[in-house]
Amino acid sequence: MRTRVYGDRGPLVLVLHGGPGATGSAAELARALGARCRAVEVWQRRSEDGGGPLTVARHVADLHDHVVACDEPPALVGESWGAMLALAYAAAHPAAIRGLVLVGCGTFDEAARAEIRARLAASVTPAMHAALDRLPADDIEGRHQILGRLYDVDALVEPPDPDAPPFDAAGHHETWDDMLRLQADGTYPAAFAVIRAPVLMLHGADDPHPGAMIRDGLRAVMPQTEYRELARCGHRPWLERAARDAFLAVLGEWLT
Repeated sequence: MRTRVYGDRGPLVLVLHGGPGATGSAAELARALGARCRAVEVWQRRSEDGGGPLTVARHVADLHDHVVACDEPPALVGESWGAMLALAYAAAHPAAIRGLVLVGCGTFDEAARAEIRARLAASVTPAMHAALDRLPADDIEGRHQILGRLYDVDALVEPPDPDAPPFDAAGHHETWDDMLRLQADGTYPAAFAVIRAPVLMLHGADDPHPGAMIRDGLRAVMPQTEYRELARCGHRPWLERAARDAFLAVLGEWLT
């Protein structure tokens, strides 16, 4: 697993990107955490890296190889899909980590996904509809580029990352299909009941992901889950002008 390290003092934090397949999407989050922590941005396995179709178990095993090489039990900070991976990892290795932070966490039931679709549909402009209609149905990255602005309120422009590879569409489909299978067969979120580490959810009030619905589903199996909702904030709090300072203050204090 490729990593990039930000900061040289403080507690060890592994930062997990979203997608699945959005390698580099957590770079600015990890960079901001580097002011107070040893923040390690972890790049997850991609479809072209080999090892067969990507699964949640494969990502968990990759992450475990990294965790056992750490010099102390890390906290995991995951954004979007990365938050889901953090939970899957903690369920498999509950004693290996000291805490979990779920930023804009993804969904674990169809009702929450239906709410995302409804929120996005209510905000899509005619121009966006026309652009979406021209895309192939499986063009996840193209759809995200069109709909991505609906996930932000007033976000800073993220600087280009010349080192990050393009979105891994094949890896996205393989991993997400497996996650949906694991939800359908009842594995998740039930498996999270073994997690005893503290859990913090940080969620934008204007994120299309329905924070309260996701929180309630997770609290049913992890009652220790702490929830903070940020006003005037979308899916990426570390980039939102109105919420960034409050987000980083809460997150930094909690981690340290």
